[in-house]
Amino acid sequence: MKNFCIILFYLFFFLTSSILFVPSPSYSADIIGPEVTFKGDEIHVSTLLSLDEKHINDLKNGITKEFKIYVDIYRVWNNWPDEFLYGKIIFRTLTCDPVKGEYIATSSSNNLFIKKRFKSFESMVEWAVNINDIRLMNMAELEPGTYYVKITVESKIRKLPPVIGYLMIFLSENEFKIKKNSPFFYIGSKR
Repeated sequence: MKNFCIILFYLFFFLTSSILFVPSPSYSADIIGPEVTFKGDEIHVSTLLSLDEKHINDLKNGITKEFKIYVDIYRVWNNWPDEFLYGKIIFRTLTCDPVKGEYIATSSSNNLFIKKRFKSFESMVEWAVNINDIRLMNMAELEPGTYYVKITVESKIRKLPPVIGYLMIFLSENEFKIKKNSPFFYIGSKR
């Protein structure tokens, strides 16, 4: 019984100290936009991710960053929750080796995979944070109504061992997660 109490005390101490000393996530990254444009019958979206100094310094020091970008279109309903219609997920990974001077970024979405090498750190970051002119969907697929596009960006913390993630469900897996909606736009006649 004495050993059980000691184990219980250490478990309680470990859980309490891990709650108190968990680093708080940074929310200083921001989304600029999103801007919705119409080209023919297609809806296109452009946006820009603004990183804070901490993330830039992490990249410069060789820490790989992975961003998961959700581009979703929603229909607005007056007395019901907004309806999710369609979305795309874009993965952007930035790798920097300051010793070799290598700057590599990858982007993947659906069946498209792009890997680029850059001559400078600034050009790599500029390419990675710009989401330019993504074709979202055809307007013919939408009924008349009010719509908006939601952009969500997640940055995952470096991989935790799986056992820790299962045992400490209160630990955040995201370094940051930010969302921003576009202004409303109308398809068909305005209500």
